[in-house]
Amino acid sequence: MPKAKYEIRRKCPICGAVFQVRTIDSVYCSKHCSDVAYKRKKDREAKEAKYEQLAKEIPDIREFLSVREAVAIYCVERDTLYREIRKGKIPSVNLGTKQLRLNRADLEQRYPRRKKVRKAAQKPIPKTYNMEPENCYIIGEISKKYRIHDTSV
Repeated sequence: MPKAKYEIRRKCPICGAVFQVRTIDSVYCSKHCSDVAYKRKKDREAKEAKYEQLAKEIPDIREFLSVREAVAIYCVERDTLYREIRKGKIPSVNLGTKQLRLNRADLEQRYPRRKKVRKAAQKPIPKTYNMEPENCYIIGEISKKYRIHDTSV
């Protein structure tokens, strides 16, 4: 089978290397990068499960939350919370060593809640083709459009 005259090049999202794809659905440049992406995905899922479990344990009537609980309930990272506390954008109460508390009402105004149920990745719906004669090409039209010989089609 003759080799195609074109090459598809992509950039690996993990290492940033530009590579030539072997299959159309290749995303990563190597098995190592694929394994790294898989591990990151699993770690992210485990972290989300931990946050969801912690959020379930916090009663809704509690007015003040720790930073860990705020991260579990709201879509915000820990570093972002501490940075905004230092800047004075979020009021906080320090009850002692590792006992910083944040008002739930202030957090409700600033950040959306974390989604409780993660939707499973849905497979894309296969494209249905309309094979009616008015929607199809004939060999002569294909060869003229793509400037190739009739026998190649």
